[in-house]
Amino acid sequence: MLFIASSILLIWRLEHMTETGVEGTVLGTLVMPYCSGIGNLVFVFVVFINGQPATEVMTNCLVNNVTNMTLLIGLPTILWGMRVVPQPDAKAKKKKKNKKNAQEHRINRLSLLLTLAAVLFFTGAVWALGRDGKLTRNDGLVLVGLFLFWQCFHVFEVLKTNVRQNKSLSLLLAVDFVLLLIGAYGTYVSIDGLVGWIANIHSGFISAKYLGWLSGWLMVLPNGLLALYYGRKGRPEVVYTSQVGDGHICIPLCVGLYAFMTDMTVPPFFNAGVLILVGATLVHFLFVALFGQLPRFMGWILTAAYGVFIYQGLLR
Repeated sequence: MLFIASSILLIWRLEHMTETGVEGTVLGTLVMPYCSGIGNLVFVFVVFINGQPATEVMTNCLVNNVTNMTLLIGLPTILWGMRVVPQPDAKAKKKKKNKKNAQEHRINRLSLLLTLAAVLFFTGAVWALGRDGKLTRNDGLVLVGLFLFWQCFHVFEVLKTNVRQNKSLSLLLAVDFVLLLIGAYGTYVSIDGLVGWIANIHSGFISAKYLGWLSGWLMVLPNGLLALYYGRKGRPEVVYTSQVGDGHICIPLCVGLYAFMTDMTVPPFFNAGVLILVGATLVHFLFVALFGQLPRFMGWILTAAYGVFIYQGLLR
């Protein structure tokens, strides 16, 4: 209950940030990932401090990312569609406004394509470094460095946009960030308690044996709320960038941080998880690039792909 309450607090302030002028792609790339992915970051340190197996971190990250890229984008697509570039409004009277809106949607699409391309590079880097069955401290340093460079790129893009538009950051953002930190602390307390509780259970499905899977599902709950909320509001660019951006927190940041602290072995379904993740990302990239949308039938296929992932990781 504490975890869900903290997640709702985060989403509430994120919505306020959108109302005060923070663009959807910026919100989804720079702000939302840290809020929805704070649980994964906390999980890394809780597992390390408690001496849990390192494979649980990799399992947690794979479950999180595959769920984001298949189920949590697939379901809003099935329910409301996922058109990043909407069709022009034929009834609109102001052609100039239509042209401006179309330009904004094209920019959003390019930003989304860049973010999806980053998923491919990050996932490929983790796969290449983990081909020997483990990730070392040097591997972790490389992955964290890649993530920091990616974030620096987006920070400077935001600053350049503010200069062009003669905008400055609102002081109310400081209040929002304080409340986000409170939500983050609630997330830490809840995850620390849940991991300690599950670690003392040694039989059954809800046990230490499946800690990576259970924690991965728990930590996609905020992402699921974001996906359904913004999908219902007709903000597909936020749905996309929030899910993809959260994936960047797990791969490469969470994986890199843990590998930097101590060597990490990869789970048996590592290759299958990476393959499904790369395949889903390619599907998103191609449909957004060529058609500006993800059709509803692909939502069903992505949901089915998530079922294959669960079968490969749990039932096989």
